Formats: sequence, C-alpha cells, structure tokens
Amino acid sequence: MGNGSSFDASKSVFLEIEDSVEKIVFSLHSSTRDIQELICQAAKVNKFCEITLRNSDGAYVTVSPTIPQNTESNPYIVEIKPATATSLTTLQLTELLSGLATVHNLDQLSSQLVSHSSAATVPTLIDRITILEKRMEKEGLKSVEIEKCKKSIDGIRSQIYEAQKKFIYHSMLSGEHAMIPEIQSSYRRHAVLPHYTKYTLSKETIEYLKQPTFDIWHWEPNEMLSLLEHMYHELGLVKEFNINGVTLKKWLLCIQENYRNNPFHNFRHCFCVTQMMYGMIHLCKLHEHIAKEDIGILITACICHDLDHPGYNNTYQINAKTELAIRYNDISPLENHHCAVAFQILSNPETNIFANCDQETFKRIRTGIITLILATDMARHSEIMDIFKGKRENFNFCNDDDLMALKMVLIKCCDISNEVRPMEISEPWLDCLLEEYFNQSDKEKEEGLPVAAFMDRDKVTKPTAQIGFIKFVLLPMFEQVALLFPQLHDVMVIPLRNARDHWEKLKEQDDEIRAKQQT
Repeated sequence: MGNGSSFDASKSVFLEIEDSVEKIVFSLHSSTRDIQELICQAAKVNKFCEITLRNSDGAYVTVSPTIPQNTESNPYIVEIKPATATSLTTLQLTELLSGLATVHNLDQLSSQLVSHSSAATVPTLIDRITILEKRMEKEGLKSVEIEKCKKSIDGIRSQIYEAQKKFIYHSMLSGEHAMIPEIQSSYRRHAVLPHYTKYTLSKETIEYLKQPTFDIWHWEPNEMLSLLEHMYHELGLVKEFNINGVTLKKWLLCIQENYRNNPFHNFRHCFCVTQMMYGMIHLCKLHEHIAKEDIGILITACICHDLDHPGYNNTYQINAKTELAIRYNDISPLENHHCAVAFQILSNPETNIFANCDQETFKRIRTGIITLILATDMARHSEIMDIFKGKRENFNFCNDDDLMALKMVLIKCCDISNEVRPMEISEPWLDCLLEEYFNQSDKEKEEGLPVAAFMDRDKVTKPTAQIGFIKFVLLPMFEQVALLFPQLHDVMVIPLRNARDHWEKLKEQDDEIRAKQQT
C-alpha cells in the first residue's frame, strides 16, 4: 500500500438529493465538518443545515471520512433539515465581530464562543466574517497575515459548527468533589437533565449487536448511546445493580463527553470495544460461568477504558515528562488517568450507576474495574498472557485468581479486536490509528524525542503495521482464549488468519513494485 503518503488518497461517494444523484469527492483527512459542507454545497443549501444520510436499507450512515464507499446505482439518501438553534449570544457575536477588526485580536476570538443564542444570528455572523475576509485582502495585508487570519476564521467557523450541535450545558464539579487540575480540565458533567433519542431496536439489530461482524461505522453517537443502554438492560445489569434509568442515561452521556475527538481513541472506539465484549459474553455464554457482577465489571471497564485519552501514548507521556507521567511515576500513566476520570464521574451522585450498591459490593466493583483498565497497557501484555497460559489448562471458574486472569485477557482481546472484524470495517480503523500515530511521531520529532519506527510516517506501511501485530500479538492471544472457548475459533481466530494472509499478500505486491522501481 506504499508509505505514509498513500494515506492522502481521496474517496468518492454518491448521494441521492431530491431524486438526483450527485457525486462528491473528499480527502481521507477531511473533517466531518468539511464533508458536511460539501454535501450542503451539492444540495445547494446553507452549510449549517442538519444533514442525515441513510443507505438503501434505511439505516443511518455516519457523515465522516470513514463513510463506506458506494456506487452510483446505490447512493446514500440525503435528508436535510434547516439550521435551528445555535450557541452564540447576540452580545458575544457583537464582541466577536469587533475583535475581528484587527489581525492581532484573532488569536483570542475562539474563547468568546459560548453555549446559547438564537439561530438568526448565525447567517449574519458568517456573512460579516466573509466581508472581513474580502476587506483584509483589499486592504493589502501581508500574505502571511492574511493566511493567519484565514486560519483563525476557519477555526471560528469550526467552533460555530460545533456550538450548533451542543444541546447540554456543562459545568465543573466543585466543593467536596473538587478534582486535581488536570482531571478537572477534562472532566465535564451534565448540569441539566440529559436527553438523547431513545431508538426502538429491531430484532435483527438486537441479534446483530451480539456478532463480531457488527458494523460500528453505521451508527450515530445517539444511537451508540441507546445501544449501550440496551446492553445494560439486556444483560440484567440494571436489575443486578439496581441502576436508576435516568442515572444510567446521565452516566452514558457524561462518559461520551469525556472522550476526546482523537482520530482513534474516541467514543466510537469505546463503543467498538464494548460491543466486542458484549458479543464475547454471548458467544462464550459467560453468564453460565460467572456472576452478573463480573459481567457488569467487564462491560463498565470497556466503556471507561480510554476516558480522556489525549491521543499520545504512554511512551510519549514518559519521554516528554508530562504531568500524567510525573503523577503516576511513569507507571501506566494513561491507564491510571482513565481510572481516575472514571471514578471521578462515579463520585458524582447524578452519574453514579452503582449508587444503590452496598459498600462491599462497590469496593469489589471498583477493584475489578481498575484492575481491568490497567490491564489494557500493552507494556504488560507478556506478563498477563503468561499468567493466563499458566492457568488455562486447569482453569477453574470458581477460583478468583483464574477468573481475574480471564477477565484481563478478555478486555485485552476486545481492546485490540478490530482485525477480527471484516476488512471493510477494520481497515478504516487502521487509517485512524495510523493518523494518530503519525500525529505523535511528528510531535516527537519537533520536540526532539525518540520516535518509534511503527509510528513514523516515513517508514511504516499498512502491511508492515499489521503483519507483525497480527502474527505475534493478536493470533497467539485469541488462540489461547479459543482453547478455553472453542466456539471463538471460527468467528475470531479464522478471520485473524485471513487478515494476516491478506496483509502478507499486499506486502509481497509492495515488495515486487519496489523491486521493479529499483531496477
């Protein structure tokens, strides 16, 4: 597939807009907002209109760079709703426009965007920003200053777009729940009753949700929240922990808000990992072997396992001597942070789904969740696998140590399970992961820090990134688990072997092309 430059390829998608089929082409590095504006342009509507895509089966399709390609004969159906409420007040819009009068004030404008206002102010703001752009060019500002202004204006527009999508006010926790500054800067809670659309799930969706082949790219954030809520009900966890329904909704919304918009480590990854765990629970019939409390720990740990991930791994944290690395003494700084944020959320009565558990039960839950999240640090991979291998042959589900070893391996499997899924689902995840890796390696080069070869855009290719990881990490781990649960062999081990073969074949093709170029 070539080196890092090959990821700049474009993607084309066909859309049905009022009985007319249109084609749009965009870069894989385009933002969701860029694609949204492109669709609006094709539909000849205001760029702030609400856009929804459905496939021929009526299923929702996510508007993102990873949207599956289609054909002209099978276009996505575009549904358009006019722009409604925005989050900008008239007074602050006036202040914002005043600040745009000079180049030097532009850097401070983004902080002036807030959460509530009328929709009528948005077109006015956009029109006036456009006028200012033209005026700057007419007045002959230096080209570098014009570019700086344009970038700042693009940033403002992005925040306006994001502000339109926000519908819940967030505030910081204070008083007896006051946090350390770094956690407080990222942790957000809902100050008003949360709301997300409750979807009625079809029988087909309910069964599909249990499969490793589940396509996580076709679901909007609100739909993923409803699916997670369904898991807690279907697994009997709401009854087991006596969870208040409103509290569960608030907790899920708070979890979603505390995942950052990283290319890979984001809320969709959280959902992806949790869905795979949900599938393994059913495939392995874990409810026949372990208590519902342990199933609740597994699902909850998956949901929380990457909370507030900054997009830079532990190696970077340690080498750059970040606050997290200093706080946790270079020992799994990210995983410790994920745990801290998870239990800071649970420390708030409004979002504590375990509020009705007795003290001893909560203590077990807390210990279990922390142990599992810490197990996702890949630096501990060999250690955890050695423990599981030593227990597998004489595994005893009634033994606490054996059970903990199993739970640690299960969450590890789910955390890095993308290659178990069909190629059309797993490959977009690889693009996202490489984008995050490249962002880190670029930053490491700028700061003079060591750069891992598998993260360097000048060295890594898709096949080389996948082959070793599948052969030496994924396959041995899933094969061990399949020895305990043979039903996993055909649905997980075989797809992994097929994925390995696929990437090895691509590497051979790349090597042949490279050899011809050198001769």
